Amino acid sequence: MELKKLRVHPLFLVTGVLSALTGSLLLFLTALVAALEHECAHAFAARRYGFSLDTVTLMPYGAVVSGDISGIGRRQAAAVLLAGPLANAVTALAFVALWWLFPAAYPYTDTAAYISFSLFAVNLLPAYPLDGGRILKLALSPLKEKTVRIVLIAVSLSISAGILALFGISCKRSPQWTALALGIMLAAGALGSVKRGGTYGRICFSREKSFRRGIEEKRVMLDCTRPLSSALRFLSEEKYLVLVLTENGEYLGEVSEAEFLSALDGGDYSRPLREALSAYLL
Repeated sequence: MELKKLRVHPLFLVTGVLSALTGSLLLFLTALVAALEHECAHAFAARRYGFSLDTVTLMPYGAVVSGDISGIGRRQAAAVLLAGPLANAVTALAFVALWWLFPAAYPYTDTAAYISFSLFAVNLLPAYPLDGGRILKLALSPLKEKTVRIVLIAVSLSISAGILALFGISCKRSPQWTALALGIMLAAGALGSVKRGGTYGRICFSREKSFRRGIEEKRVMLDCTRPLSSALRFLSEEKYLVLVLTENGEYLGEVSEAEFLSALDGGDYSRPLREALSAYLL
């Protein structure tokens, strides 16, 4: 994963200053690290499938990584979306294991563990712009776009209303401001992000410098009946890709990285490799 852009939302700085003034700077930084772990997990998973998440925006509630998901398969997109919550779950379980082995570590790591588990649980809620909401959108994708949008908005607003109701109840004792912020974020996501959708961008890099200094070639053999998207995960900036296509175990032909990338520009990543690359096999 290569980070090309780092953006900072103005409210992120405001939130950081307020946390420092109120004595909760450590909590703020711990939540930020957990959020960055979450987003990096998305990015690494996307990289495996040939897609690039290289822009991170620091937000008052954590961090967001962005791009364009067009062209990625539904199963691959679901794997990328689940990678973030699963990373937080693994971290939380690691802390639990640490407490079992070294009980004295609990007072120093309990906050980090709870934050990691909270990110895992909250992000699985089927509401936009959370990962659970994006997974729900994938599940509903066979339906008409308008129907999908209506369902997502209804579910997201319902969950937002429930969380805001819990905030109202908490005000009788100790207001849970985190619940208020989450409820407002989900309401805003339901009315805005659902329509725009979430995106990841395909990996793209220049070979000009690589060719000048020399670059190792990587040859990968694939059956020609595999979809075009199946070869995306073999793209690497460190090595030049050459696809060796086979049919029933027999050699069919070779395609260079440049030819493969040219075929990707045509869209429809579900096409079999033989069909998508037929012009380069003659």
